[in-house]
Amino acid sequence: MSDLILQHELWLRLGFFFGILLLMFFWEIKSPRRQLTVSKKLRWVNNLLLVILNSIILRFIFPAGAVGIAWWCSKLQFGLFNFLNLAYWLSIILGLLILDFAIYWQHRFFHSIPLLWRLHQVHHADLDYDVTTGLRFHPLEIILSMLIKFGVIILLGVPPIAVILFEIILNGVAMFNHSNIKLYDRVDSLLRLIIVTP
Repeated sequence: MSDLILQHELWLRLGFFFGILLLMFFWEIKSPRRQLTVSKKLRWVNNLLLVILNSIILRFIFPAGAVGIAWWCSKLQFGLFNFLNLAYWLSIILGLLILDFAIYWQHRFFHSIPLLWRLHQVHHADLDYDVTTGLRFHPLEIILSMLIKFGVIILLGVPPIAVILFEIILNGVAMFNHSNIKLYDRVDSLLRLIIVTP
């Protein structure tokens, strides 16, 4: 199963990305939480062009990406999980949880440290709020975020599968919780027990 995921990583990631993006897009049209004040077309073009730019920059600077670093650690048996000889399934679960914890603190730092906040303001400066807001980040913030992920992956020896799953989940949840969708109060309160909701 893990070999299958690794072989089809790109298509899995693109499939989930476009699937969730389109689902949220149509949900926003059918049941918006608030009326938008800026042209959706203009914002989508700007925000998605920023996503494309960030993807090109990351691929240029880090051709192998986070999955490549995880694969390298796996092959060399590098990192704490490999040193402790943890069960593969446990390494995946712990990798997901610790990566999420690291990105949580990264987000807190980007809000509280003035220099980092200046970068993060690109995300908060969106003139309206919809699914593409969750994708809108300054290129330097994206690079720093990748370096933080690299550090966690190298220190722990997070398995490549955990990195793929983490990046898919993180991206999907970011699009969901930035979406301009109306949720029933009961559904919202239940979802809030496990994830951030719109």
